[in-house]
Amino acid sequence: MPSTEHIERRLHSLEELGAIVRTMKALSAASIRQYEKAVIALEEYERTVELGLMAVLHEAPMTPRPHRQRGMLGAIVFGSDHGLCGRFNDEIALHTRDYLSPLRSGEAPRLIAIGARVAARLEQHGLTPEHVLHLPGSAEGISDTVQRVLLLLDSWLREQEDMEVHLLYNHHLRGARYRPGGAPFLPVHPERFHSLATAIWPGPSLPYHSLPREQLIPALLRQYLFVGLHRACAESMASEHDTRLRAMQAAEKSIADRLEEGMTEFRRARQDAITEELLDVVSRFEVAAEGSQPLPP
Repeated sequence: MPSTEHIERRLHSLEELGAIVRTMKALSAASIRQYEKAVIALEEYERTVELGLMAVLHEAPMTPRPHRQRGMLGAIVFGSDHGLCGRFNDEIALHTRDYLSPLRSGEAPRLIAIGARVAARLEQHGLTPEHVLHLPGSAEGISDTVQRVLLLLDSWLREQEDMEVHLLYNHHLRGARYRPGGAPFLPVHPERFHSLATAIWPGPSLPYHSLPREQLIPALLRQYLFVGLHRACAESMASEHDTRLRAMQAAEKSIADRLEEGMTEFRRARQDAITEELLDVVSRFEVAAEGSQPLPP
């Protein structure tokens, strides 16, 4: 049986590990709320962008594009930079492979991976990212990451105007972890905004704008894409922290169980040590009483 000193050191290590787990659990819980608030705020901003598109399209609806042959395939995949989140990266990487497989026309798709760990998982499935970006440390940093992605998309579209890009990330489900999903992102087809062109304007009259229509529509569409990327990043990060929170809750329970077992073992070892000391005292007393031999110094 281990000594009481050894058990005490082990219990102390478990207590320190428990403190770390509790801290990580609190950080994940706060982060989830932070990213959920970011998604809610985006809904209002998205509504503003849609109202702008509605006003412009009421004046003159966009002309549908003629059908063109599918161009190069690309995808933006959101994952994580850190571990302790279970199969979070594995599931979105596997979903990306299955999602893009029927869309591929022979050439390997061009990928932007948001998160170093998901980039590694994608490579395991034969999908090598062309660009790997790190995730922001907070909701305030999402805008910078989204701007970098938009710049990379601009460079892709300058090379091939009809490039087809898809967005893949883990959708955050309140109370039910997350669900891997994907959707077309580019090109933006005018048909997507047909309902806006025919919807009833909520105010008494359409707003006035001084910017020419051929400049205003691209600016609004860029904001529309910004909202889509921002939401994907926020939802993915909320899902990541939700998974990490659950992992920390499981770790906290495991540490509590091991502490209880350790305390039981410590009490048993301590009782055995006390019993051994008492037996030694009794035996020494009996020897001294009989006078058979002197007590050792």
